[in-house]
Amino acid sequence: MKPEFDPIFDEINQIKKAKNAVILAHYYQEPEIQDIADFVGDSLELARAAQNTKADLILFAGVHFMAEGAKILNPTRKVIMPDLRAGCSLSDSCPPEAFAKLRAKHPDHFVVSYINCSAAIKAQSDVICTSSNAVKIVSRIPKDRGVIFAPDRNLGAYVAKQTGRDMVLWQGTCIVHETFSERKIAQLRLEHPDAELIAHPECEPSLLAKSDFIGSTSALLKHVIESPKAKFIIATEAGILHQMKLKAPGKTLIAAPPNHECNCNDCPFMKLNTLEKVLLALKNETPEVDVPAPLREKALAPLEKMLQWSV
Repeated sequence: MKPEFDPIFDEINQIKKAKNAVILAHYYQEPEIQDIADFVGDSLELARAAQNTKADLILFAGVHFMAEGAKILNPTRKVIMPDLRAGCSLSDSCPPEAFAKLRAKHPDHFVVSYINCSAAIKAQSDVICTSSNAVKIVSRIPKDRGVIFAPDRNLGAYVAKQTGRDMVLWQGTCIVHETFSERKIAQLRLEHPDAELIAHPECEPSLLAKSDFIGSTSALLKHVIESPKAKFIIATEAGILHQMKLKAPGKTLIAAPPNHECNCNDCPFMKLNTLEKVLLALKNETPEVDVPAPLREKALAPLEKMLQWSV
């Protein structure tokens, strides 16, 4: 916790207590938001936390599809976000009407949708998955069933390779994970031959093929903590480095560089949330995230199936 944020931290904690509120934050949030959160995790861990919370008010410090998921799982609780503009390029890449046309071409296929999608896409799915459980989820589908996987083509290709399944892939990508420069990473590996390259499966297949370890955000964190290696090049959103520094303080962490001279390994949507916006959202209980009942009911079943299949 940084001293300059203490007054805001104190006020946030007072409001949380008075309103029986909980703050759920993704690993990609700014460090100070992670520090004030009641729970920090990846998409699967946050879905479980949202399902189990006893709070009256849920503040979701992440992006819109995550807050939608919390509302789907908690229809009677109020769900708010620090900034309603915090969307997701991957979710936006899969319009519901276009996805419905793909499903119509493959009416007998089992539909697996990555949690990084809108409630409207979840409602068209048979089961949801995260990068933590995607291989496990797809492995449970009968082998005589065709599979549609949406919206991330890179995660889908990785899962297909791990499971041996032939899947129809929606051609969406994440703007962060597709921007890493393999040339710059190769240069880093020459400069740091003792470093492990670890990557999220949303990265391009050519980068994954060169990686020493591939895993979800929480799996990358666990690997850094438990690995005997002391140095890592990390190909995922840079927000996870905060937890890695806290939980593996003796390790050297190098953020994988993007193609351009920019902070492209920072998700611009995740970084719309700030500590000040967290405070204002709690005070005013806005902006609120709601999901209409008919859509919520359709999206709930595949989400609950994911949580059941992930046990």
